[in-house]
Amino acid sequence: MTNDLDTLLTALYAKIDDELKVERWMGCPPQLSDAELVTLAVAQAMLGFHSEARWLRYARKHLTAMFPYLPQQSEYNKRLKAALPLVKKAIRMLAVDTDFWFDNHWIVDSTPVKCGRSRPTVKRSEMAGWAGYGYCASHSRFFWGLRLYLVCTPTGMPIVWALANPKLDEREVLQAMLDVEEDLVADRPGLLLIADKGFASKEFEIDLAMRGIDLLRPSFKREKKRKGESLLKSVRQLIESVDDTLKGQLDLEQHGGRTFEGVTVRVAQRVLAMAAAIWRNHKTGQPVLRSLTAFDH
Repeated sequence: MTNDLDTLLTALYAKIDDELKVERWMGCPPQLSDAELVTLAVAQAMLGFHSEARWLRYARKHLTAMFPYLPQQSEYNKRLKAALPLVKKAIRMLAVDTDFWFDNHWIVDSTPVKCGRSRPTVKRSEMAGWAGYGYCASHSRFFWGLRLYLVCTPTGMPIVWALANPKLDEREVLQAMLDVEEDLVADRPGLLLIADKGFASKEFEIDLAMRGIDLLRPSFKREKKRKGESLLKSVRQLIESVDDTLKGQLDLEQHGGRTFEGVTVRVAQRVLAMAAAIWRNHKTGQPVLRSLTAFDH
């Protein structure tokens, strides 16, 4: 493990333990604290271990100095699912602790999170009722699973995220996300939301305007060129690079989850890993904020 990853994990553990209300256990506390558990999960995502069994074997050999006690695989999975609220709080905590939190330009996009490949898997999966069939236009393929909706700053720092059935309308999902974060939106006058054509509709834009949000999206062929559209080419590259970080470097589609809770916490684990890298690179003055190169080996 590199010194860069070691310092990132140390700083992340200290921040989670100091600033978040980590559960205080009744009686005998666990040998691996919740703050250590979340930090361990970030290390797993950074180092690209899809299998918890292989990850814990690696950790027992290389990370005992940082984590003197490591649970068995079943306990690790159970504790990680239970720690989902803490993981979500940690993502928000890191975002708030950067200058990017005050950015009034947000980017929204959705990307497939596959949960099964074969018809028998779809029939037997515990994800039935949550996951569904969807179409990924950028790769011209159908998939079975969920969609990850991510609202982030141009640097890629996550602001709001959610998982939803791919059959749901993208605009309805985003509206529900904004309803949940109503106070967050109200604190940002002049907020500009950058999206693709999938979020186009007059009703949707009216709803955003009532929230004080301007929408910047590409125009259709039948439309006049929209204001600011010339800027969208570079923004599209930003969106694709954020997706590449989650899928190419943090292996989002190889999450290994078998239940909705399992998939959700594994997606959150990867979103937190990306947020932690941006947070650490920002604090140390690195030129490329979303680079994981110093942490992934």
